[in-house]
Formats: sequence, C-alpha cells, structure tokens
Amino acid sequence: MLDQLIHKSDLIAAQKEYCRRSLSNFVRLAWKVVEPTQVYVHGWHIDVICEHLEAVTRGEINRLAIAVPPGMMKSLLVGCFWPAWEWGPANKASYRYLGTSHSANLAIRDNARTLRLIKSEWYQEMWGKKVILVSDAKTKFENTKTGFREAMAFTGLTGNRGDRVLMDDVLSVDDALSDAKRNAVKTTFLESVPTRLNSPRKSAIINIQQRLHEEDTIGLCIMRDLGYEVLRLPMEYEVDYPCTTSIGFSDPRTEEGELLFPERFPRETVERDKRVMGSIATASQFQQRPVPREGGMFKRNWFEVVPHPPRDVVWVRGWDLAATEGSKRAAANKSGPAYTAGVKVGMDNNGTVYIGHVIRGQLSAGKVEAMIKNTAAFDSKACTIDLPQDPGQAGKAQVKHLVKMLAGYNVVYGLESGSKELRAQPLAAQAEVGNVKIVLGDWNDDFLDEAGSFPFGKYKDQIDAASRALARLTAPAVNDMFGGPIILAR
Repeated sequence: MLDQLIHKSDLIAAQKEYCRRSLSNFVRLAWKVVEPTQVYVHGWHIDVICEHLEAVTRGEINRLAIAVPPGMMKSLLVGCFWPAWEWGPANKASYRYLGTSHSANLAIRDNARTLRLIKSEWYQEMWGKKVILVSDAKTKFENTKTGFREAMAFTGLTGNRGDRVLMDDVLSVDDALSDAKRNAVKTTFLESVPTRLNSPRKSAIINIQQRLHEEDTIGLCIMRDLGYEVLRLPMEYEVDYPCTTSIGFSDPRTEEGELLFPERFPRETVERDKRVMGSIATASQFQQRPVPREGGMFKRNWFEVVPHPPRDVVWVRGWDLAATEGSKRAAANKSGPAYTAGVKVGMDNNGTVYIGHVIRGQLSAGKVEAMIKNTAAFDSKACTIDLPQDPGQAGKAQVKHLVKMLAGYNVVYGLESGSKELRAQPLAAQAEVGNVKIVLGDWNDDFLDEAGSFPFGKYKDQIDAASRALARLTAPAVNDMFGGPIILAR
C-alpha cells in the first residue's frame, strides 16, 4: 500500500511539473476532463497559440489578437484551459477573468467548462490546495485568493474589472453584416473594454476570433494601430501573406495552399466547405483576410444580369493562363493547379460592355490547350482570342504554339505590364457607372464572387481575363497594358 502511495505521489509530481512547463502540455492532460468522449487531436497551431498565451502570462504581451478559422479549439484554449493553467500550474490563482462572446450563452458555456475542469478530481488532486473555490455559479465562480472568472455578453460588458478580458468571437457571422451591430461592438471594444482592466499597463486583453469583416475588432486593432500583437493563422498558407510576431513566431509552412490543421481538416473537407461558403466567406473565415461584403474595386450591385446580349456586339475572349504564372507555383499549390480562365467580353454600338461567358478550370497544360481550342470553336471565328505572353523565350514559344494550334481564328497576344489591380481599373470604371452587363449563366455566381472579393481574394483569374478582353476591345491596335500584334492565324 505504501509503495502504491509513493508511486501515485511521484506520478502527481511528474504531471504537475509537465503541466508547469507549458500550457500545451497542460492541454494534453486536461483534455480528458473537458472532452471525455472526444479523442484529442494535436496540431502545431495549438502549440503556437499556447506559446503566445504564455507570453501574456510572462508579461511580454498585454494586447493579443488571434485570427484563426473555426474548429481550431480557440474557445477551449483561451477561455477554458488557459485560465485554469494560470490559476494552477502558473501559480496565479488571484487573477480575475472576464469572459465575453457575442452571445451570453456562449460566454456561460466556457465559464461552465472552466469550472468543471477546476472542480474535477484530477485538477483538485494536482492544485486543489491552492485553488479552493468559495462560489461555483456557472456565470461566476471565485476562489479563496479573490480570483474569479465571470461570463457576460460582450455588449453588456460592465461591472467588474479583471486582469484578463477574454474576447471570443464577439461579433457573430450574422451581426457582421449589420452596420448597427458592428458599430455597437466597435463602441464596446474601443470605449468599454479598456476600462474593465485592473491595471491598464499590466492587465491583458485577448481577442480571438475568425475574421468576418474588415471593420471587426481585429480589423480595428490593425487599422487604428492599437498596439495589439496579431497572430494570423489562415486555413491555407499564402506565400504572399506570411505571419510573424514579436516572440519569434514565423508560420512554419512554406508551400502555397498548405493546410493549417490537416489532422482534423484534410484537403477534401476544406474544399467541400469552401464550395459551400463561397469566396468571400472563405477569404474571411478561413484565410483571415476579410473582404468588404459590398466589394473592393467592384461592387456586386454594379453588375446587371441580362437574359441575352443584343445582336450588334463585338466579342473578344480574354484568357488568363495558369501556366503563365509559373509552373512551380502551380505545383506547390496543394489545392491543385492554378486556375486558367477565359472570359468572353463584348461591346455594342452604344459602348455598353457585356460579360458574355466564362470558362474556367484547374487543369494540366494539355487540358488547358484543349479547353482553349474547344472554346474557340464554341465562340466561332467572329470572336477574337486574346492570349497573354510571358516574357522570355519560353513565353514566346508558348504563345507561338497556341497561335499555331488556333489556325483559322483571329488571335491576338501581348505582354502584361503592371499589377492585376492596375489592369482591372478600366473594367471597374465601366462597371461603377453601370455600363457592364452580365449575360445570365451558371457561371455568374463564381464571377461575381471573384469580382466582389477583388483584389483581396485568392483568385483573380476571371477579372484579369475580362480586363484583357476589354482592353483589346477599347484599344485593338495599341494598348499599353496588353499591347501586341493582331495575328490572323493561318
């Protein structure tokens, strides 16, 4: 019996030391208490979030904003495990927490989770001598060292002050669409949250959420330079938007499209959800790079959908070829090859612009050629084909090959200069004055989604192809951005 007691004492000591060393270690052991029916699945992002929370505990950060997709354990990590870890392994039982969310029920849920963990036999066996509860209501519980955790809805953040204000999704998906509700959250964040701290300099605010709008609370932190350390963890890695922080973190992913948590969200699941969500929600909630719902350079309501174009329209099919972006980038994109898009744009005698048809696909080089040739036959010889040419000998060889393949059709080509945003400006100007119509088709939603997210969205192929076609229509002989000879392929 004595041997068993000694063995148990050693085990407890070992577990206590293991948990003291890191919050991530504590999460691994405490998981079975909080989620007894669920198998724990670890991801590197959990270590990263825990390391930043530990930096708050050490006093290195006192304003932390974490942008992370849904389903990444954000509520459990910030709202449940971290407060219990600070009270117990970190020996800070006097700390006071105000836990908030857009819904009082969600805030109470996380309070109840934390309470269940602290009251558990496992936790009490480890740290019960220094974490002694004197009240245990779901909305607020307190210990003998005057530490407490209280739950409330974010816009009702009044009353007590704390050492930690925990903001967990204080803006809902639906509320993000409402100017009035966003403004209410904005007012609370800017005017009430700073007054809820025990020590303005030492107390900490933790704001963790999925991004929903450019003017959500993390957006305010960035735009107004409020002194927040921003940890951004997109679902799919974007080479052009890497994240680094002051504690030495740099996103460890290197390949475009590499997933954040493939152990729980594999490629097929992510792609399925992206199709349902659409490009704007994907950019915000998955990629943590929100796009104005009303659009960036383009507003969705600028485009009128018409059943069919008039007869007197001159057509150009502009192409954006994935191959011209570089095969290495396409190969590195684990979601598949980059998109190739062909957009048919026309103009009538009155100067009205029509987006007549879009074809698009993530295809291999051979299938791209087949799509271009088949689309030319679909359009007929009355439609000019405008191809981009990469600089260098490889680009010249490619466009020469494509022109030869399209013998009998009107083919033009040219180098691109300037950014995609610059090239899109003439199309945006025409759309803004209501001069761009969209012909009804099953491709409309994808085109309008990309237009609405441009230039913030991941994909720009349809807009770039449409911009090329419009440039050719308005300046067929010479154009600074898409210039090139007009060739009648023989």
